[in-house]
Amino acid sequence: MPNDKPALRAYQPLLPENLAEAGQAANEIAARYRFEDYRQRHAIQTVRRQVADLALFVEFLNTLGVKVGALSQEPAAWSGITWGLVESFVKWQLREGYALPSVNVRLSTIKTYSRLAFQAGTLPAQEYALIRAVQGYGRHQQPRVESRRSVHRVGLKKETPVHISPEQARALKNQPPTPQGCRDGLLLCLLLDHGLRAGEAAGLGVDQVDLEEGTLRFYRPKVAKEQTHRLTQDTLAALHAYAACGGLEPGKPLLRRILKNEQFGQHSMTTRGISLRVELLGDLLGLEHLSAHDCRHFWATSAARHGTDPFVLQEAGGWSSLAMPRRYVEEQAVANLGVKLENGDEDSREPDPAG
Repeated sequence: MPNDKPALRAYQPLLPENLAEAGQAANEIAARYRFEDYRQRHAIQTVRRQVADLALFVEFLNTLGVKVGALSQEPAAWSGITWGLVESFVKWQLREGYALPSVNVRLSTIKTYSRLAFQAGTLPAQEYALIRAVQGYGRHQQPRVESRRSVHRVGLKKETPVHISPEQARALKNQPPTPQGCRDGLLLCLLLDHGLRAGEAAGLGVDQVDLEEGTLRFYRPKVAKEQTHRLTQDTLAALHAYAACGGLEPGKPLLRRILKNEQFGQHSMTTRGISLRVELLGDLLGLEHLSAHDCRHFWATSAARHGTDPFVLQEAGGWSSLAMPRRYVEEQAVANLGVKLENGDEDSREPDPAG
């Protein structure tokens, strides 16, 4: 074997310098595309919401006479952002009457993009650490905060969901036997009986329905998961009615637009189109400002009220954690009712009215 130690000694002095140059070049490239890479990894709806969050932050900064670039696209725009500005933005939203959950979400967006700016080298480490320390409002703090401010909500988002009774849900699903009516009836079944989000319903294709098995396969972009739901009797009936109207054409979108001649078009309803249609159908029943999310709320609340396990509800509803489905589970009068113990006991007794 040839002795290559002299060659190694000649190469070693050059190695650290070359590695440092290559590493610095890699850092600059990574920093340049850090924001773009983040946006490509997340759902379009998430990115759109974050852009709106940062746009409101920019609007607030403009009221202070502070001019910044596109915070959602340019790492350099974060070079002058401080934790004091972020803290002031949180308090400003509070004074303006923005909903506390929305305040928390916008704060989370700012922290996310400040981390990207820190990684890109445009936000100092100390400032990034201080921004991370800015606090939102916890679930137990929110009632106290709400009770001490006069303005409670701005914008178009509703403070509470529209309540739908079982009778109103049946009426919403019972639409006329026309192409549009059959489509609307199917849409409401998907929202009220299966808890689909508007975007999930808009993305459905006819090929995702199996009438023989009575199942529906669909994708949930928010949690990047494909699911299969067994169709309810109402949904199966709506699908058969929709097929009789000519709506189940293979290879086509499931929920198609209706043309001026009242026939099916070639394109799917959009998320916005679904929202407007649900609102209109709700208005006809006296349910003002009804939304697709109200229908999902009805589905989850009904499932929880009928004893659905929170873990099952989480899976069926496409939530990434138990936090959301847990909200729909009503607290029991006896906290440990139904709790099974290691010795086989189960406290299923009703409380004694006499104490």
